Amino acid sequence: MVTTVSFKKKHHSNGDVTAHANGESKWSFLFSLADLKSIKQNKEGMGWSYLVFCLKDDVKLPALHFHHGDSKLLIKCLEKHVVLNESPQDKRILLVNSQNKSLSQSFENLFDEPSYGLLQKLKKDPYTVTMGRFSKVTNYIFDSFRLSDPSTQRRPPSEMADFLNDAIPGLKINQQEEPGFEVITRIDLGKQPEVSRREPVSPEEWAKNMDSEGRILDGLCHTLRKEAWKFLLGYFPWNSTKEERANLQKRKTDEYFRMKLQWKSVSEEQEKRNSRLRDYRSLIEKDVNRTDRTNKFYEGEDNPGLILLHDILMTYCMYDFDLGYVQGMSDLLSPVLYIMENEVDAFWCFVSYMDQMHQNFEEQMQGMKTQLIQLSTLLRLLDSGFCSYLESQDSGYLYFCFRWLLIRFKREFSFQDILRLWEVMWTELPCQNFHLLLCCAILESEKQQIMDKHYGFNEILKHINELSMKIDVEYILCKAEAISMQMMNCKELPQAVSEILGIESSSVTPDSDTGEDESGAVLSCPTSLYQSISPPVIAANGTRDSTQQMPDTQSLTPA
Repeated sequence: MVTTVSFKKKHHSNGDVTAHANGESKWSFLFSLADLKSIKQNKEGMGWSYLVFCLKDDVKLPALHFHHGDSKLLIKCLEKHVVLNESPQDKRILLVNSQNKSLSQSFENLFDEPSYGLLQKLKKDPYTVTMGRFSKVTNYIFDSFRLSDPSTQRRPPSEMADFLNDAIPGLKINQQEEPGFEVITRIDLGKQPEVSRREPVSPEEWAKNMDSEGRILDGLCHTLRKEAWKFLLGYFPWNSTKEERANLQKRKTDEYFRMKLQWKSVSEEQEKRNSRLRDYRSLIEKDVNRTDRTNKFYEGEDNPGLILLHDILMTYCMYDFDLGYVQGMSDLLSPVLYIMENEVDAFWCFVSYMDQMHQNFEEQMQGMKTQLIQLSTLLRLLDSGFCSYLESQDSGYLYFCFRWLLIRFKREFSFQDILRLWEVMWTELPCQNFHLLLCCAILESEKQQIMDKHYGFNEILKHINELSMKIDVEYILCKAEAISMQMMNCKELPQAVSEILGIESSSVTPDSDTGEDESGAVLSCPTSLYQSISPPVIAANGTRDSTQQMPDTQSLTPA
């Protein structure tokens, strides 16, 4: 019995030759085409032809005899799923052309050092691989899997899944276990509601929601960024008073400069014997020199903002030496420092942000794996037809969203828009993992063009990459919120989706405006306040409020 379905590998005492439990035949066998190495064709004296299958672990299966006709029809059928080449040493042997070696060589050609493979590069430097060379990598993937005649020689999905599992270990790919059948569960999400967002909250409104001791009232979590972000990121507790926050800042200032002194006091001789610190410093210096240099806060040579950016990142290496610095972190710190205008506050807010993003930058990239799986789950519920189209174009794994997730859309929106987007996500309203719904909103907005123009693998990747700086942040926020409301109102929402969005743990409906749970307790961030988060120094027409001046970078003197 030969199957084209990739089953989970099971260890048996007799290799891949397994007897049926009911004892029908001890010669029956089952194997995956992904494990096939070669096929030997031969004929017996009586004219019967037979085939011998050899697997990659050099296990030879029992001969498959053809008493009527010959083996040509089976070989022809197999060629629809794998590429068979005649062995130059023995014409009776057909070799299965494995893509693994050619893929490995193709990836190595992308880099200057041929000894490094893609996986090593991803582990060591996921940011550069994804940002600078991701389009080249995907072109090689595409060329390796798609052959000259895609209508008859398309690579089976199992091989695509096996490859991606090798590239990103632990990524679970759902594969069809039975050929010819697919279980489809269609859930009616209902109509997507219309959503609008209120005007930015003024400084006066912020002041009105503090008591005489400076304690936040009614769970307010919006308005002036320099103060609000400290609460949103968890640097300041929501129920703290002015005095408590002042004491906290004093302690955190002492702690920060103790850590900063650790790397500042390392001599050149010491650093020569500390390769990790030396590597961290080298990466930070390279990234700082190319981070947001068009922003006035960071433009020009010897800019104080750049020095602060460098010093905070170096100090973070002392704070979390195991993780140290990974490219992409400078993108996360830049807006935080821009808003805080203070080295110590920016550092501790960045630490809080990195607590959320830590898994994205770890060697195993567990955060990225989890988010890609969750995004696939949400998108399939939202639009199974679009998911099927993406799968038909070898794009069902959504790896074109990698950059979005890695640094939270930092390269997709303008600097001012990313400030707005991040603070909305930090509220964790209207649901947890709201950034995944933002991905869904963008993809849903682009699906018509992708499907109408029959975009293939390369075109989809190119189209998504070219959306950078062209997305309307207000439209996407409204659309993502509408999707969340649509899902929350669904009575048959799958358990997996409920867990991703954290719906079961929330007792507030999406259109709630009270900021109270069922017991009447005030929540930390009512929906009306979440909807009002907006740039406090940007007027409704998009211009900067004249009462809020740009920070004077010359007055920012690094300690």
